[in-house]
Amino acid sequence: MLNHIVLMGRLTRDPELRRTGSGTAVASFSIAVDRDFAAQGAERETDFIDIVAWRNTAEFVSKYFTKGRMAVVSGRLQIRNWNDKEGNKRRTAEVVADNVYFGDSKRDGAPAEQGFSAPASAPVSDFAMLEGDDSDLPF
Repeated sequence: MLNHIVLMGRLTRDPELRRTGSGTAVASFSIAVDRDFAAQGAERETDFIDIVAWRNTAEFVSKYFTKGRMAVVSGRLQIRNWNDKEGNKRRTAEVVADNVYFGDSKRDGAPAEQGFSAPASAPVSDFAMLEGDDSDLPF
């Protein structure tokens, strides 16, 4: 059996990080994914997909992703049954993320007027420029 899904879309809200009773990190968020096609004369539709990430993936998503960032999510589809406040049976489809990748670069992120800027305390870069000739590097 195979249950693997890969999606690319923009976060519709900031991830919500919580902890289970035993301290395990769990993050929930949703992404907006445009469909590849549109009916003739109609606009392309968008699906809003709920995502759940656990442990290190949850920590990573909550630390580096915000509303509007493009994300590539790899995981599995899960159907969950639950009862609402009135006792009605409900079903929810969600993706349990194994991996979440950046779908855009920080500088390609959404424009500043949409509020997509790094926090003031965030480092500009975790990388340092190499000095001298890089022709002897193995890559």
